Amino acid sequence: MSSPNSPHSPRPSRPSRPRVLSIAGTDPTGGAGAQADLKSIMAAGGYGMSVITALVTQNTQGVRSIHTPPQDFLRDQLDCVFGDVHVDATKIGMLGDATTIRTVRTFLEQHTVPVLVIDPVTIASSGDRLLEPEAEDELRALAHLATVLTPNIPELALMTETPEATSAEEAVGVAKKWAKETNATVIVKMGHLTGPEAGNVAVMPDGRTHAVQAERVETKNTHGTGCSLSSALATRLGAGESIDEALEWATRWLNAAIRAADDLQVGEGHGPVDHGVWLGSGGAVHDALKD
Repeated sequence: MSSPNSPHSPRPSRPSRPRVLSIAGTDPTGGAGAQADLKSIMAAGGYGMSVITALVTQNTQGVRSIHTPPQDFLRDQLDCVFGDVHVDATKIGMLGDATTIRTVRTFLEQHTVPVLVIDPVTIASSGDRLLEPEAEDELRALAHLATVLTPNIPELALMTETPEATSAEEAVGVAKKWAKETNATVIVKMGHLTGPEAGNVAVMPDGRTHAVQAERVETKNTHGTGCSLSSALATRLGAGESIDEALEWATRWLNAAIRAADDLQVGEGHGPVDHGVWLGSGGAVHDALKD
């Protein structure tokens, strides 16, 4: 009997929502990692599922420790999902070490998915290291399986072994070479540069680019933006949108979520964005509680 994502399985009729799997680490305060992925998938109109690669004790002020479950447990999680559910899109976030990357890569080579968005998580926004240095080559190899890659500016430099870009033009130039090498679309996030523009640029393997503008928001509360953008992109792509359409939606939604972040008042450090900013019901619930 073949699994729902095996090459020999007939594709079922399209469901009401794309079924999107997050493969990532955790964040107990809910702003990043698997927790942010699930919120973003729902906000983007998908049904979220989660396979955990690492248990991370962190909050808005930083990472305290990381526990990596055994690899057979990781494989069991993946087997449970793919053996039962047809996965329309997968987002990969924190993998942590070389062994975990190899486990995930081997599994996905045997269970292909229509959309694979890889957020090459290496360093948290707090500055804490989330990928062992010896695992960098493994992550570079995994990138060749991706449909879309969503590095921030430091991660783009690390993955391509180039100096860190200081302008959008430099970053797009580096991304063009990496996109051609991996045959994946690379998203350049201008929010990690300086200046008033904080949108995103999709750089395709053929060199074509598509820019979505967004005005920079002055706030310290941007924890988990990378996780959130990549999960939203995976969901919209899994629903059948083009990369241009998916990036337009995800960029505008995330900009709105950042604008609403200060009102959440979560934590004393770099707080999370408001993933539910476009869901509507949150405001009604809040008003009812006040009354």
